Amino acid sequence: MLMTTTPVLEGFKIKEYRGIVFGEVISGMDVVSDLAENFRNFFGGRSDAYEEALTKARNSALKQLQKAAVQKGANAIVGIQVAVNVLGGNNGMLMVSASGTAVKAEKE
Repeated sequence: MLMTTTPVLEGFKIKEYRGIVFGEVISGMDVVSDLAENFRNFFGGRSDAYEEALTKARNSALKQLQKAAVQKGANAIVGIQVAVNVLGGNNGMLMVSASGTAVKAEKE
């Protein structure tokens, strides 16, 4: 599956637009990771647990996006946008949503 944030695929011609597709993931951090990250935030430094959670959530959202495009008969997705939001009273939930336009493209 060809995927890009741009509206075109260099070297390919878009033959059909199949519609907008979405992939969304909401995941929570566990209590042990949250406690460790609170200490890290207090003392400074990178948050490995949150970075790993973000990477996993983003990859899952992109996989869902691909699956939705395949269901529409597409072989590529253009104009991909990814948004990340923190949810919950204690910011313990991470929401990643990806969207784009499913297309049928062929090599020029």
